Amino acid sequence: MSDPLSRRDALKKLALLLGAAGVADAYAPARAAELPHLSPDDPNAVALAYHLDASTVDPKQFPTYRRGQSCDSCLQLQGKEGDPWRPCNLFPGQLVNAKGWCRVWVPKN
Repeated sequence: MSDPLSRRDALKKLALLLGAAGVADAYAPARAAELPHLSPDDPNAVALAYHLDASTVDPKQFPTYRRGQSCDSCLQLQGKEGDPWRPCNLFPGQLVNAKGWCRVWVPKN
């Protein structure tokens, strides 16, 4: 039968686990920079009417679009403010152009 885990051993293991998680988070920006850029031809991009540049969106074709909307001002966009290509919640594993737009645009609060 195994010995019960002492409080000291449990705290040591927890500290080791939290330290490893912190190191992994430190490399997250480097991993994000390695992600591919989302292509407007990607099936998910087509389904959500993703445009690389919001200034090319035709308001007649996309009536939900309003001038001034872009990925940079959308709640779904993640990553470091000011980066031209950033992760988006809608397109996991790919980076979107901060100047882009899609029909799921939601204003930042």
